[in-house]
Amino acid sequence: MDAIVSFLGDILGHVMKFCYDMVPNYGLAILLFTILVKIILLPVSIMLHKNSIKMVKMQPELNFIKANNFGATDQIGEEQLKLYKKYNYHPMLGLVPLATQLILLMGVIDVIYKPLRHILRFPADQVAEAEARFISLTGMNPETRTVQIAIVDAVRNGKYLDEMGAILGQDALARMQAFHMNFLGLNLADIPSQVGGALILVPLLAAFCAWLLCEVQNRVNVLQSEQGKVNKVGTMLLSVGLSLYLGFFVPAGVGVYWMYGNLTAILQLFFLNAIISPKKYIDYEQLEKSKVALAKVSRRAKANKRLFEKDPYRDKEKQDYKAFYKIHNKKLVFYSEKNGFYKYFRNVIEYILENSDIEIDYVTSDPKDAIFEKTSDRFRTYYIGPKRLISFMMKMDADVVVMSTPDLEKYQIKRSLVRNDVEYIYLPHGVNSANISLRTGALDHFDTLFVPGPLGIQEIRAMERARGAKEKNLVGWGSSVIDNMQQEYERLKKSGDDGQVKTILIAPSWQEDNLIDLCIEGILDRLLKTEYTVILRPHPQYLRYESERIEMLRTKYSDRRNFILQTDFSSNSTVYQAALLITDWSGIAFEYSYATLKPTLFINTPMKVMNPEWKQVDFVPMDIAVRDQIGKALDPDKLQDIVTVADDLIQNRDTYADRIKDARNQWIYSPGHSGEVGGRYIIQTVQRIEDNKEDYLKYL
Repeated sequence: MDAIVSFLGDILGHVMKFCYDMVPNYGLAILLFTILVKIILLPVSIMLHKNSIKMVKMQPELNFIKANNFGATDQIGEEQLKLYKKYNYHPMLGLVPLATQLILLMGVIDVIYKPLRHILRFPADQVAEAEARFISLTGMNPETRTVQIAIVDAVRNGKYLDEMGAILGQDALARMQAFHMNFLGLNLADIPSQVGGALILVPLLAAFCAWLLCEVQNRVNVLQSEQGKVNKVGTMLLSVGLSLYLGFFVPAGVGVYWMYGNLTAILQLFFLNAIISPKKYIDYEQLEKSKVALAKVSRRAKANKRLFEKDPYRDKEKQDYKAFYKIHNKKLVFYSEKNGFYKYFRNVIEYILENSDIEIDYVTSDPKDAIFEKTSDRFRTYYIGPKRLISFMMKMDADVVVMSTPDLEKYQIKRSLVRNDVEYIYLPHGVNSANISLRTGALDHFDTLFVPGPLGIQEIRAMERARGAKEKNLVGWGSSVIDNMQQEYERLKKSGDDGQVKTILIAPSWQEDNLIDLCIEGILDRLLKTEYTVILRPHPQYLRYESERIEMLRTKYSDRRNFILQTDFSSNSTVYQAALLITDWSGIAFEYSYATLKPTLFINTPMKVMNPEWKQVDFVPMDIAVRDQIGKALDPDKLQDIVTVADDLIQNRDTYADRIKDARNQWIYSPGHSGEVGGRYIIQTVQRIEDNKEDYLKYL
């Protein structure tokens, strides 16, 4: 390290000598030195400025990646690297300013500590001999770094002239006597913490200049201005603290250099913004939108984390974890993320229980799941929370695992490490496009996929080809949710409670920029002027995270008698009774229309997309392809037509019923029999795996 510092001192010493020869005033020479260094390093500063602009330019895309993949560290990392390559951004360049400052600082300190060598340019061997002689005469600590400064001060005060002259020569003595390190009455060779007095102003001014630079950077630096408050305050405290430390415990000349450096950095910042304006390259409107999207997801994640941290069901989880692995030779396991997901598995599970002797283990990550009320000898239930889920799944010892959770092997749910013959089956929540509603590669590690209809099979094969993924076993299954809704609706029809012609249900999705976020007032203001009763049924997740927005709507329309805000989701009666559904990209459109044969009015908000690479698959998603078959779509800027369109859909409901029925028969497999199809496949799969086990044991 000493060799490196000495090397830097030699280089900067030449620059400092030039400055001192130009301006024989030590304080002004340091100023000139600082300006020259800034000029020399200007190309580097320009490169860093451009790199910072790149970072902020791509920040909207990066924020949306983080929002869409929140908590998925690996996925975010992969997408971030792709983004860096796309923009040719170099993240390590951000360390260059700090590294440059520290490197220069070490050299400057060496220059100030060693004026004989770096500024007066005496031969190195003579300087070393003079230092040794001076230490022997004064008893000065040989480890101290201020020996050369002390020699200059002694000669200027008429001390040790004969001794130093004998070593350095009389010409050298004259040069030392003419050389001084004073500026504005202060000796810049002195250390403020040792001398005190007016010299204390140097560290205080250095700290002030550091604070001023941070304030300016926080306002006009393209990258620093976009940092969070914690980063801004942290950077400021570090800079001010470092400046105080340097100012107090090193020669005052270093503190003066630090002051000049910070002040010239401010001028340079305004200069760079003038010649390369960030506003020409950055879409600040899109940047703000991305910040809002990321902030919403972050708030939701924090809310979930607080719930899990206060988990009062840890004892139950421990007991269920042990109980699950006490049972050997498990054949069939279903996994559910939360309460209410049983409806996706219900028909399949009921068919298996009625048509086989297979015992089912049902695992849920919701301790309040209503499934615990259904426990029986052949249907066992367990609670395993998110924290234990990783190890739990890695120890899985079952023939078949069925889940409606995608992203197997990517996040907290891993394939078994104890068995390589476990068949993992994905059973989807709805009939939406897997290509746009799931993350990239979300289905890659499943063995079998239950598919709602022909479009789903075509789409998955196209996805596999596009990604070069393994070809999975596809089962033409259908949709148990739609089957059950259709059955319930037929029951209501027989009882005469199948719908009200003057009722419209608004049921949006909860993704970013859903219709509540973008245009709900425009819809309500128009529909509530008619005779329709309008029911707003927000998504449960939206209600959970955006309760203030919902309460605002409740207050605003509290005087409208034909407005109902539904926040109790225990009943689906409003879904069946409404004559028309209005939604955006929610999967409820297919469930509602296919179950009731009533039309849906779609509002063309920004599409709900979880897979940013969805366009790489050469296939039109079902969410787009089928919209016009089961209803009509309306752009948000044409809401003045919403009453007319709603009237048309309701008045022509019989015509639409025939169209929707044809679409259901065309695009949904085995209407009314999904439980049988799925259950039969699982029974056969379990039997096949068990037979293979028996054959293996016989072979042994």
